[in-house]
Amino acid sequence: MKFSVFGIAMLLLAGTAAPAADINETYQKLQQAVAQKDATQVKKLALEIYPQVTELLATPAPAAAEDKEAWTSQMAWGKSVAAYAEYSLSATAVVSEPATTVDLIATLEGMNPKSKYLDEAYAPYFLALNKTGASAKVPAIAEKALQNFPENDDLLLVLTDAAMAKQQSDRAQGYANRLVAAVGRHSKPEGMPAADWERKKTAALSHGYWIAGVIAGEKNQYAAADRNLRAALPLIQGNPSMMGPALFYLGVANFNIGKMTANKAKVLEAAKFSDQAAGIAGPYQDQAWRNAGVIKQEAAKMR
Repeated sequence: MKFSVFGIAMLLLAGTAAPAADINETYQKLQQAVAQKDATQVKKLALEIYPQVTELLATPAPAAAEDKEAWTSQMAWGKSVAAYAEYSLSATAVVSEPATTVDLIATLEGMNPKSKYLDEAYAPYFLALNKTGASAKVPAIAEKALQNFPENDDLLLVLTDAAMAKQQSDRAQGYANRLVAAVGRHSKPEGMPAADWERKKTAALSHGYWIAGVIAGEKNQYAAADRNLRAALPLIQGNPSMMGPALFYLGVANFNIGKMTANKAKVLEAAKFSDQAAGIAGPYQDQAWRNAGVIKQEAAKMR
């Protein structure tokens, strides 16, 4: 978003010239601080200008028709300054050291927890929190932020993984399904390289599909397990800790679907998945090997 300093002389209503002039002076200083990447000054000036602009924007519309055009222009100018104050914190945060990033994004959250500039700031914010040893704070921050950004995939990914780690199955499954749906509706953010977007999308979808599928498998929700884990497979190649459970529950799901529908092809596919799971070291290996034997016996009885 581009910001420019508006000529204020024609925008000022009677009685507001001095406050608006003060705001404009601070605005120019803030632009300079952003250009110089001076995080200390950016924070100071943003916190100074934001309440001033908020007060200006509370100016009621004038009764006289001839004054309304100037008031409307002044409101538009004030909104652009407020937006720039929010932008200044986000833009400076992402080019700063981790501790400063944390401070500036937290300041922006306090200034306006619904700021559009927060929507893309949570990924670097969480990374900075991890680097400063404050990773324990991330889930609580994400949960609070999700109220304002319910389709933010960075927030949903954090909450999905956190719920899974705590073995909160229903909660993890709900977040995982929301994560997959949200990523599916998003397009590449402006300015993000295509390769970076693909990596981010793959990470989110692999976690979402895998967690939704594994939990569905644990709950004997065979169709959901089959659907989600098939989608996860190409995304988790090379990750045996995820492939083992995925193949195990694909075997279980397809065996049960095949038996319920008298579909021998499904049962044979279940045997294939179980054989593959048995070849991956881990907690599912032995049971997958036993399952494969039982499934093959059942397949042999089917026409």
